[in-house]
Amino acid sequence: MASGGGVEEVSNKQVILKDYVSGFPKESDMYLNTSGTIKLKVPEGSDAILVKNLYLSCDPYMRPRMRQPIPGNESYIEPFKPGSPIAGYGVAKVLDSGHPNFKKGMPGMTAYAGFYEICSPKKGENVFISAASGAVGQLVGQFAKLLGCYVVGSAGSKEKVDLLKNKFGFNEAFNYKEEPDLRAALKRYFPEGIDIYFENVGGKMLDAVLLNMRAHGRIAVSEGLESAPAALIGLFTGRNVGKQVVVVARE
Repeated sequence: MASGGGVEEVSNKQVILKDYVSGFPKESDMYLNTSGTIKLKVPEGSDAILVKNLYLSCDPYMRPRMRQPIPGNESYIEPFKPGSPIAGYGVAKVLDSGHPNFKKGMPGMTAYAGFYEICSPKKGENVFISAASGAVGQLVGQFAKLLGCYVVGSAGSKEKVDLLKNKFGFNEAFNYKEEPDLRAALKRYFPEGIDIYFENVGGKMLDAVLLNMRAHGRIAVSEGLESAPAALIGLFTGRNVGKQVVVVARE
């Protein structure tokens, strides 16, 4: 949609806390608000920053923030307010900026923050990247190599596979279209398992990766803000493997 002044507007989704939570939180303690809109340009002359959220983190400290504060027993961090959005950390892309220190975001920021901040990589770990020849994937692979990781990527053509191995320095790469058994393919490239999976495709590839993850492995995945309440609750029921992240948008 567009505003009267010609500036494009889009819906601005928010996960709202209904009321203070007593005991174990439930998905029904939250709801998705889609009624708001936001203009895709900062006001002229302003130092404001407009960002598009790509990844949002789900963390254990968010649970006590849902409880009603008790005088004399305050938490180290301010509680959420009923009727207001649930706040947290994440990775965002700068769409527009009037601030001199922040410019319009590029894939490099998504790759850097998604890999270093979300995946917490260590030297020598085994890293797998799907859609590895894409703008973000190829950068994640190079970051991982610079850190001293063993890096394998998947792509959809022989040309892209050659590019990953010969130009971007991946240890190995394979064409997923030529693999009848993705689980077996990953076992072939990661006989000891995968430590980090930078997820870009979901579906059968994600299913195969889950069967090849090592203990303490990390996956940056969950899709859409609508899945945020379920992702947060899943954090407390042991459903997640490694770091729980909600993917709000790919780019």
